[in-house]
Amino acid sequence: LAINTQRYEKKEKRLGYAELCALLPGWKKEHPFLSDAPAQAFSLKNLERAYTNFFEKRADLPKFKKKGQRDSFRIPQGFALDNQNGRVEVPKMGWMRYRKSQDVLGEAKNLTLRESCGKWYVSVQTERDVETPQRPSTSAVGVDWGVVNLATLSNGEVVDPCQPLKKFLPKLAKWQRRMARKKKFSTNWRKAKARIAQLYAKVANIRKDFLHKVSNDISKNHAVVVVEDLQVKSMSRSATKKVAQKSGLNRAILDASPFELRRQLEYKTQWQGGLLVPVAPQNTSRKCPACRYVSAENRKSQAKFVCGGCGFSAPADFVSAVNIREAGLASLACSWSSGEVSPPWQEPTEGIPALAWNQ
Repeated sequence: LAINTQRYEKKEKRLGYAELCALLPGWKKEHPFLSDAPAQAFSLKNLERAYTNFFEKRADLPKFKKKGQRDSFRIPQGFALDNQNGRVEVPKMGWMRYRKSQDVLGEAKNLTLRESCGKWYVSVQTERDVETPQRPSTSAVGVDWGVVNLATLSNGEVVDPCQPLKKFLPKLAKWQRRMARKKKFSTNWRKAKARIAQLYAKVANIRKDFLHKVSNDISKNHAVVVVEDLQVKSMSRSATKKVAQKSGLNRAILDASPFELRRQLEYKTQWQGGLLVPVAPQNTSRKCPACRYVSAENRKSQAKFVCGGCGFSAPADFVSAVNIREAGLASLACSWSSGEVSPPWQEPTEGIPALAWNQ
């Protein structure tokens, strides 16, 4: 990385993967400690990918890794797996037992070892042929995301938020105050920092577990899942006015992780033979599902929807979910007629349950 950085500043052509690999034997003679690590663990392919992402304007210029930040390395060959007993053999390290969360299916291609909060995790990338499943369900559902309720479905189901960060904020604030009073990089400072890292890891694990359960339930029970194409990065952007209120809203948005929920739904619906359809969020909370009347006055409050045209009333999140579902089915109908989409499931024929909420 230092060589290529210097060459880039001098506007010279950078060295590619093969040219850098040719330099490794000389480096090992000059620095014997390099031979203590597996040769495949040197991340020259990762460096090549990082430069490709930089020149294609997908990322910043590669930087040196820092100790204690995202420590990981990949082993592309020379490893072995004992799937039955939960053991893995890493070159120059030997056999090590691990807690097997699931069976390794298919042909193992590489290992990635990663450290987080004092624990090491091993991920196994495999290759196998998987047939596209036939989706037995024919239902379609619209999903409206919110801060008060994590998700409201067009069939009337409501998913309450988990908000793990909100639960642990007092404890995090206490340990952050302790760390601020200690001398930086001292032993006690490092202990407090490690405690804070453990709390953040616990928050992340609770959130991840909750989102996986929600996405599993939605993807297994519905053939078509329609979601809003939300720009979470723009929604959680810092404000210049009312900074305290916007900061609290941004924390609630990021704590709910709507983008992660959508990401999980996208691949899990494919695994189940279904389809995820994103739609534009404009007017989804202002349109009446009964008479199609669109007006900002229909949204009387954050929680209540009352149509100014026909008098239809229902919870606002439920109305948004119904409108999202209808917009998704309309876009699918256009795609099917043009031949852009060939679904493996039957077209949903279930009616809209919105009228059941009429007052």
